[in-house]
Amino acid sequence: MFSKLIIVNIIYTNYQKNTKMKSVLSNLLLSLSLIWASSTMAQTYTIKGRVTDRDNNQPMEFANIALLTPSDSALIAGGMSDLDGTFSFESEKGEYLLRVGFIGYDSYFRKINVGDKEVLNVGNIRISTDATNLQEVVVEGVSSIFESDIDKRTYNVENSIVAEGATASELLATLPSIQVDEEGGISMRGSGEVLIYINGRPSNLSSTDTDNILAQFPANSIKSVELITNPSSRYDAAGVGGIINIILKKNQNLGFNGQANVSVGTRDKYQAGLNLNYATEKINYFFSYNYQDRRRFREGEGFRENFIPGISRFLEQDDYEIDRRQSSLIRGGFDYNIKDNMVLGFYGQANLGKSTEDEITNQLNFNLPNSTDSLFVRDRVEKSKRANYETGVNLTWNLDSLGQRLYTSISYAYDTRDQIEETSQSFFNANDEFVPEKGLTQLNEAPRTSNFSIFQLDYEKPFGNNGKLEAGLKGTFGYWDRAQIFAQGDQNSNFIPTAVDSLNDAYSFNEDVYASYVTFKNKVNNFGYQLGLRAEYTETLGILESTNERFVNNYFNLFPSVYTTYSLGQEEELSANYSRRISRPGIWSLSPILNLRDQLNFSRGNPLLQPEFTDSYEVGYMKGWSSYLLNATLYHRYSTNVQTRIITLLDNNVTIQSRENANIRKSTGLELVNQFQVTDWMDLALTGNLFYSEIFGDNLGEGFNNSNFSWTLNLLSSMAIPNLFSVQLQGNYRGPIVLPQGEIEPIWGLNIGVKKDVMNKRGTVSLNVSDIFNTQVFRIKTEDSRFVFNRAFNRETRIGTIAFTYRFGGFKDRNGRNGDREEYDEDMDF
Repeated sequence: MFSKLIIVNIIYTNYQKNTKMKSVLSNLLLSLSLIWASSTMAQTYTIKGRVTDRDNNQPMEFANIALLTPSDSALIAGGMSDLDGTFSFESEKGEYLLRVGFIGYDSYFRKINVGDKEVLNVGNIRISTDATNLQEVVVEGVSSIFESDIDKRTYNVENSIVAEGATASELLATLPSIQVDEEGGISMRGSGEVLIYINGRPSNLSSTDTDNILAQFPANSIKSVELITNPSSRYDAAGVGGIINIILKKNQNLGFNGQANVSVGTRDKYQAGLNLNYATEKINYFFSYNYQDRRRFREGEGFRENFIPGISRFLEQDDYEIDRRQSSLIRGGFDYNIKDNMVLGFYGQANLGKSTEDEITNQLNFNLPNSTDSLFVRDRVEKSKRANYETGVNLTWNLDSLGQRLYTSISYAYDTRDQIEETSQSFFNANDEFVPEKGLTQLNEAPRTSNFSIFQLDYEKPFGNNGKLEAGLKGTFGYWDRAQIFAQGDQNSNFIPTAVDSLNDAYSFNEDVYASYVTFKNKVNNFGYQLGLRAEYTETLGILESTNERFVNNYFNLFPSVYTTYSLGQEEELSANYSRRISRPGIWSLSPILNLRDQLNFSRGNPLLQPEFTDSYEVGYMKGWSSYLLNATLYHRYSTNVQTRIITLLDNNVTIQSRENANIRKSTGLELVNQFQVTDWMDLALTGNLFYSEIFGDNLGEGFNNSNFSWTLNLLSSMAIPNLFSVQLQGNYRGPIVLPQGEIEPIWGLNIGVKKDVMNKRGTVSLNVSDIFNTQVFRIKTEDSRFVFNRAFNRETRIGTIAFTYRFGGFKDRNGRNGDREEYDEDMDF
C-alpha cells in the first residue's frame, strides 16, 4: 500500500500547483496520520461502505474516508478503502459529517448518525472526477507503468502499445526482470525456474509447453501481470525463480458493455477479439473470444568442433523454419451474489489451436576448409492440433463485517495434443554428389495428454487494526502422458517407414501435492512483519511403458517465510524478507524417451532427477519524492540439487542433451527500479539488475564449475502528446548467463508504439514495431573436453503491427434507466 500511494503521488505531481489539489493532498495526509494514531483508542461502533468511480463503477482503491464534527470539521476517525473499494473503521457514538476523497476527484460529504446500530453500513458511495482537473488527466496525464508492493510488482499492460497484436509470451518479454529465450523459456532475474499463474491459479503448463500455450493467449486478453519475486508461504512453494501471475481481462461494469479489437502484422499476422460483459446488481456475466493466425520464420546456425578421433573434425549446420499457428481462446463465466456477504463464481475456458512447421536443415561435416566429408539435407514438416480446456468454481464468504473471510475454489484443466512429424533426408558425398540409396524417410508421432486439478480453501481473520491471520489447505493433482511412435524407411524398405522398436515408448507421470499454510502479519508503530510456514507433501510416480519400470519419489518439506518492513518516514521504507522454495522436475525433464531432433542431435529426460531447493534472501529500500520513485533490492539465492542442461558427445558424432542435478548454484544481485515523472506528459521507468552467478557441478565431472557477472537493463517510457497521440518506448538488454558448460551470450532489442483515440474516445488506433534494429539473436556457447559448440537462433522478432480497438455499451440503474445510479445504496453489505 505504501508504494502505491507513492505512485499516485508521482502521477499527479503536476496538480500540486493547484490550490484545490493541495487541499486534497493535505487532507489525505492528515487522515492517514489520524488513522495511525487512532489504532490505540477504544472504539464502540463500526462504520463501513464502498467507494466507486461514478463514471465506470470501478472500485476506488486507497480513497480516504474521514469522520468530521459538523460544527468545526474536526477530524474524529477515518480509514482508507481496500482493493475492492470497501472500507471499515470504528468510532464513538454521535452525529458526524462523513467525507470521502481521492486525488483528482470531488470530495463527497454526508451527515450520518453513529450509535443506532452496532454496524452502520453507509452503502455504495460514488465519487466524480474533479471537473477542473479532468481535462488535464485525460489529455496530458500518463498512467502509472507499474505498482510495487512488498512482495510483488504489478505491471498494468491493458493499454500496452508496444504489445498490440502480440502474444502473451511476447508481451512478457517486454517487461522488466523477465527474459524469454529462443525456445520460449521464461526466466526472471536470471533464474529459469519460474511458476506461471493464470488469474491466481497455477496453470497446467510444463516448462517446455509454456511457449506453446502462452502463444495462444493474445496480449489484448491480458489486463495486468504480477511479478512475485520472493513469494511468501501463502503461495505454492514451487518456482525457484518466483511467480508470474497473468490476470486476464474481465469487465464488471453494470449493464451491457464490451470491447472489440483487430490487428494486422507484417508477414501474415492477424488477430481479432471480442470481450462482452453484462452485469446487474446480483450477477455479472462475462464472455470473451480471441482468434489468432500468425506466421513466423526462424533461422538458426551452428558450428561444432570435435576433439575425438574417428569422426569429422567440424560440423556446420544451418536451418530455416516457417511456423504458422492458428488459435482460438474462448472464455466465459459469471459472478453471482448469493447474498450480501457471499459471492459464487464460475468460469469455463477453451484454448484450441493448430500449427504447421516447415523446416529445411543442412548439416555439413568436414575436416579442412573447402574439404567436405558429407552433407545431409533434411526437409521436415510437422503438423499438430491442440486443445486445452479449463473450468472452475469459487465461493467467497465474508463471515462478518470485521474482515473475517472464507474462500474456496475447485478447478480442473485438460490438455491434449496430436503431433505428426514427417522428414525426408538426402545425402551428398565428399564430391558433392547426390547418393539416393543413402536417403532416409522418417515418421514420428508424439501424442500427449495431461490433466490438472486444484482444490483450495483459505481463511482470513483480522486482529485489531493491523493484525491478520491467514491459513489454508490446498491439493494439486497432476497427470501427464507422453508417447513416441517412430518409424524410419531406407533403401532396404523401399523408403517406406517401419517401426523402430528401440525408439518407441510411452512415459506417464503423476504428481500430487498436499499443502497447508499459516501466516500472521501485524504492524507495531513503524515496524511491520509477516511470519509464515508452509508444509507440502509430494507424491510422484513415473512409469516407462516398455519396461514397466516405476520411478517413485515421495517427500515432505517445510517452507518458512519472513517479511519485515520499517517506515523511516513519509514515503520511505526499509524491508527484509526470506523464503524457501522448491523446483520440481516436470514431464519433459523426466521422460527417458529418446527424442530425435535430427540424426546428429538427440534429447531425453532423466527420470531420477531430484527437486531443486532454494533459500532466497532480499533486503529492500523504497523512497518516493515528488516526481521520482526508487525501489532498490539486494538479493541472494542459494540453490542445491540444481537442475541443469547437459550436452554429451558420443563416439558416433551424436550429441545427447539431458538434465542432471548439479551440486550448488549461488546468485547475488542488486535490482534498481527507478520511476520518473519527467514532465506532466511523460512517465519513464528504468530497471537495472546486476548479479553474479556461480554454479558448482563437480559431481557431474571435471569442467562443470562456472561463474560470471551479468546484468539486465529495461527502459519503459510512456508519453502523452496533448491532443495528438500517445507514444510508448521499450528497450531491454540482457547480459551473459552462466551455464555449467558455457554461457548464453548478451542480447538486446528496442520496441516502439504509437496510439491515438478516435470516435469520441470510443475507438483507439495503434501502430507499433518490435525489435526495430533486428538485434534479438539468441547465441549460446557450449564447451566440453570433447567439443566446442556455438549456436545462434533468430526467431522473427522485427514485426510491424497496426491495431484498432472499439469500446461500446453503457449501464443502467436497477429501475432500467440509462445513466448513473443513486449516490448511495442503503443497507448494502460489503
